[in-house]
Amino acid sequence: MSEALSMTSDNELVDVVAAQDDSTKKTQFTIGDLAKEFNCTLRTLRFYEDKGLLNPKRDGMNRVYTRRDRARLKLVLMGKRVGFSLSEIRDMLDLYDLRDGQVTQLRVALSRFNEQIAVLEVQRTDIEQAIEELSRTVAIVSGMLKHKEAEEEG
Repeated sequence: MSEALSMTSDNELVDVVAAQDDSTKKTQFTIGDLAKEFNCTLRTLRFYEDKGLLNPKRDGMNRVYTRRDRARLKLVLMGKRVGFSLSEIRDMLDLYDLRDGQVTQLRVALSRFNEQIAVLEVQRTDIEQAIEELSRTVAIVSGMLKHKEAEEEG
């Protein structure tokens, strides 16, 4: 999301992400296109639509997604990957959709980003400690196994 935050105050976050993403020149996408590109299920995309995170147009029974929808999906998936809830993601996307460039809204988003970084740093420390403990245990068990195997051979 960092590249998206280098936007000017007049732009929506999703517009910036769409403009900076040169992976496709298409302007419309099917549900299958997005599911394949982002390696998610059709059910996931419909769920995000039900939650108000995506708003595809309809062509009869078919959903037609725009570059804006694609960019929103990309932001939703990035937000989920770094640990935000769908509710938090929707709130942050809604802040940018207001297009009024209010400093308060940007401060709220920045605060949430910083809070999540702190959460992830604690998780990283916990994971590093768990890996160290497990590695020590593996070394001990491996030594015990070698000892037992040597006893059986000898």
